[in-house]
This record gives sequence, C-alpha cells and structure tokens, in this order.
Amino acid sequence: MRRLVTPLLASAAIIIAAAAPARAELDVAKLKTAIATSLEADYPGLDALYKDIHAHPEIAFQEVKTAAKLASEMRALGFEVTEGIGKTGLVAIYKNGDGPTIMVRTELDALPMEEKTGLPYASRDKTIWDGRETFVMHSCGHDIHMASWVGTAKTLIGLKSQWQGTLMFIAQPAEETVSGAKAMLADGLFTRFKKPDFGFALHDGPLAYGRIGYRVGIGSSNSDSLWIRFRGRGGHGAVPQRTIDPVMMASRFVVDVQSVISREKDPTEFGVVSIGAINGGTVGNIIPDDVVLEGTIRSYRPEVRTRMIAGIERTAKAVAAMADAPAPDIKIIEGAKAVINDPAVVGTAEKVLKAAFGDNFRAGPGGTASEDFSEFINAGVPSMFFNIGVYEPERVTAAREGTGPELPANHSPLFAPVPKPTIETGVTAMTLAVLSAFDGYGRGK
Repeated sequence: MRRLVTPLLASAAIIIAAAAPARAELDVAKLKTAIATSLEADYPGLDALYKDIHAHPEIAFQEVKTAAKLASEMRALGFEVTEGIGKTGLVAIYKNGDGPTIMVRTELDALPMEEKTGLPYASRDKTIWDGRETFVMHSCGHDIHMASWVGTAKTLIGLKSQWQGTLMFIAQPAEETVSGAKAMLADGLFTRFKKPDFGFALHDGPLAYGRIGYRVGIGSSNSDSLWIRFRGRGGHGAVPQRTIDPVMMASRFVVDVQSVISREKDPTEFGVVSIGAINGGTVGNIIPDDVVLEGTIRSYRPEVRTRMIAGIERTAKAVAAMADAPAPDIKIIEGAKAVINDPAVVGTAEKVLKAAFGDNFRAGPGGTASEDFSEFINAGVPSMFFNIGVYEPERVTAAREGTGPELPANHSPLFAPVPKPTIETGVTAMTLAVLSAFDGYGRGK
C-alpha cells in the first residue's frame, strides 16, 4: 500500500508559520488553503486506503488487519503506536512540546451484512458472526472515518509549527456493538496513557458533502438492547387449541409495545422501541414452544428511559398473561450512553469552523442513533462530536423535495458515500477543530 507521507506538508507548514504569529488569532483562510494544498497531494493515498478498507471490512473485535493498516500508516508519520488496546484497538501518540493532549477517535469495525452498492470496490468478504457465516460491509461509514483520521494526523504533523502539545489518535474496535470504548478503557487507556484534555470524533451520514452538522449538549441517544423469550406450548398448526402459541404472543407484543411510546411517554421527549429480530419455529405447520424477540430502545433522558423500560416489561408480561402462558424471560442490557458535547469545546471550535465553512456549518438537533464515544466523555474528556455529509448536494436536495429517490442512510446495504469530497471535508474540519483546541488552550493559560 502507498505510504501517505509527502514533502508538500512541510511547505504547507512553512506557509502557515510565516502567516500566523504566536498568539494571534488563527488565520482560518490561510489554514484552509494550506490544508487544501496538503490534501491535493495526499488524497490519492487516502483514496487507496479508503477503498482497501471498504473492500476488506472486519466486524467487532475481529479488526486485526484493519488495525494493522492504520498502525503502519501512523508509524510512517512518526507516531508512537501501541496495538492491542481493548483487544484490537490502537493508540498513536505524537508529542510536540508542552501543551494539552488532544484525542481524535476513529472506529475500526464494520457490520455483518451484504453490500449491494455495485461499487467496483464493494466488499465481498465474509466472516463468522454469531455462529453463522455472513457477508461484511462498512455500511456505517467507519471506512470514511479511518481515512479522515489518517489524513488529519498527516495534516497536523505538516502544520506542527502551529500547535504545541500531544496528539492522541485512538482507533477503537467494536463501536457497532457499543463495547469497544469500554474495552479500551478497561485495558487502561487513560492509565497507561495520559488522559486527554480534549477529545474529538466525527460521523458521516446522508447529508450533502461539504456540510457539517453539530450541536451543543445532547448529541446522540442512550441505547439499550431488548431480549424477550415468549414461552408457549408447541404442537400441530392444524390443532392450535392444544397449544399456547408464542408466535401470536410475539406478534401482539410488537404492536402493543408501541403504545408505550404513544401513550406513556411525553410526546415532546425522544424515545424509540424497535424490534429488529424475531426467531422461532422451523416449518409452517408446527407451532413452536418459544419465540425470541430482539430489539433496541433509544432515549435521551434517564427518566424517559426508566419509564419506557417499565412499560416494555409490563406489556410483555401482559401479553403472556392474556395467552395463559408462563411469564416471559426479559433481558434489557444497558448499552451506550448519550453523547453530551462540551459547550466550551464546541464554542471554541465553532468560531473556526464557521469561518471555514460558512453556512455549511450548521447547528441541529441531537441524533437518534447511539455512539459509545460517550464512554470517553463520561471518563472525563470534554469533547465535541460532529457529523459530515456524504452525498452530492443536488441528490440531497432532490430527495428532500421529493423529486428524487430517498437517499440510503447508514446501515443500508446501499450506503455509498462519495469518497473524495467527504474525506476532504472530514480532514479539513477535524484538523481545524483540533487546532482550535490547541489555540484556545494557549490563550487560556
């Protein structure tokens, strides 16, 4: 694979060094120009890295080859790299004098699903997941994140005359199972390495490329996994009166549980219950003994979460009681907490990113998906999590106005970001966000 080190970065650093005296306001226009100059030379290597990772995805805690690729890239840039943190995660450290430690995170993992984009670099790789063979796809966009992460590291090294301190670039496994951040922390992420003073992460999605979305405060939802087994009594489908039908119970629950959202939760508060899997039975003419449902519960506020969980459990038990069946087995497993963006970190970055992107940098509501970047925040790292777009602006406009097809979102088998402008936006925005944190820290001393 092509190494991503280029001598043009040195010239970019010289341009900025001459243009920005110490403690002067960041010259955002000149910084953006220097970043663009760097990206013009670096993009072919980033594109190759992105397409290689996209074509060969790995799922949670299996990201051995993916992590090795990133480790190699970061060592080539001069980072000290430690692998195997939280099983397959890595930490890359670059020290550049006295100053704050700033963390930038990417995810490593993909999803167990088949890609249907038809792209020339589409994934056809398979693996074993949950005991069965499955295709694997980067349908959440973590491949874009990784290419942007390497590109940001590269650009910041080229601009190191503009900042002092330590870069802590972490590549986290198993974000899709919301377990990788916890695994890295349990493996001593903030004891074996200095806890960072600030943290940043980005996520792509079905916005127009060049567009950046952000928010102060709540940035993503709490997530809980739902598992229920309805227990009945199996028998012949032609004599259902001799059975207790768990398929009927499961079907009733899927419908009835939505009344918890529509009638028990305050309609002004966010909350979602979705059932994603129903498993039971073998053939059409046999009523099974049991049926297992799996789902997800999302919320922003703890009190809403508590009320929803109580309603879900009560509904499941009532459905079983109506069928004269044993009480169901219910497991609700706590997942990721809501990402809460730090107002001071966002405020500092906001000025720089607004100057760089203008109206394409916009505040918006919190996302309804979940993200375990919150684990790092809750461990004491004030942070900013923001979003970048992936599609042609005209396609986004047409979809919004109803004159074009709906755009595939994350986790769709058709999710296909436009690589170059998406990665360039990710690198530019993240580089400027990190520089704003270094600059803000220096002014506050």
